[in-house]
Amino acid sequence: MSTHPVRYGSYGSSLRDLPRLRDHRRLRVSSWDQTGGNDDRLTVRSGEARTLADITGAGSINHIWITVAPAAGDGPDSKDKDYLRKLVLRIFWDGAETPSVLVPLGDFFGVGHARTVNFASLPLQMSPENGKGLNSFFQMPFADGARLEITSECEQDVYFYYYIDYDAFDELEDGLGRFHASWNRENPTDGTSEEGRSNAEHLFGGENTTGAGNYTILETTGRGHFVGCVLNVTNLRHTSEWNWYGEGDDMIFVDGESWPPSLHGTGTEDYFNTAWCPSQSYSSLYHGITLPGGENWSGQISLYRFHIEDPVTFRESIRVTIEHGHDNRRSDDLSSTAYWYQAEPATHLSLPPVADRLPRLG
Repeated sequence: MSTHPVRYGSYGSSLRDLPRLRDHRRLRVSSWDQTGGNDDRLTVRSGEARTLADITGAGSINHIWITVAPAAGDGPDSKDKDYLRKLVLRIFWDGAETPSVLVPLGDFFGVGHARTVNFASLPLQMSPENGKGLNSFFQMPFADGARLEITSECEQDVYFYYYIDYDAFDELEDGLGRFHASWNRENPTDGTSEEGRSNAEHLFGGENTTGAGNYTILETTGRGHFVGCVLNVTNLRHTSEWNWYGEGDDMIFVDGESWPPSLHGTGTEDYFNTAWCPSQSYSSLYHGITLPGGENWSGQISLYRFHIEDPVTFRESIRVTIEHGHDNRRSDDLSSTAYWYQAEPATHLSLPPVADRLPRLG
């Protein structure tokens, strides 16, 4: 055993670093049946908050697996068919009273609209059957304890199975941010009237020279770095004309800078590393389209972009935004999950009531 304190360490988790010998201890909290039986789950009641893990000391969570189902079934007649928006994940670091992660369960794992679909990215994955195996590989270090909690706003009981895997350290060195995730929704976005405009004018016209009306994915203060987001769209414009939702530019304002920000993009599909109004499902390590929508980009869309190789650093503040249609002319239902690290646990996160989180078909 090393005589040096066990810490997070300078090594990573790449294939190159796997041979490095390590001193930390690997531990797990899970829903296993401690009687020795096979009832390896929690039954979470309506309105109940359950602690999944209450870890003491220093460490780093680096894998979470969850699968969940309403006890009465999740068929089309279920009272809780949107259970992935009715279940809320909260994570608290270092004894904080306020959560640094506050997100509906399904959205946290990378797909919106209370839906699951098989996809694989580097930090988040949904695995068979039909994407119901929820996995996170985000690294989540803590210096003095971690608490994970699930709250149910379902109408009926929910079966909840989980693993929370972590490394235990003697201490956590300085210079490591705390993991954060938050959820937002604007339903509908504040668009403009189409009256008197052609389809092309409505979708491509106008000039946005402030970014003031953009949809906000993340706004926070402190020091840290933004590491990605999931953006969900329900296309609310019902027309037989060309109905692409994604002419909105991404604009990321760092440390209070004014428009134009130093990180100004060229269109929604461009920020998500795709091209030419995509209508195909696709998943890769850092970006993807898990739900491409229906004909003429109708219905529900979900996209992700992770800044793993290119985190966006901030010293004082960050505001991550995107236009809802060019010049913010479209009125669609937008929601999002943002992921970031910052020096201290957040104190400002909030979540709309359950009625304002439920998806709609458009």
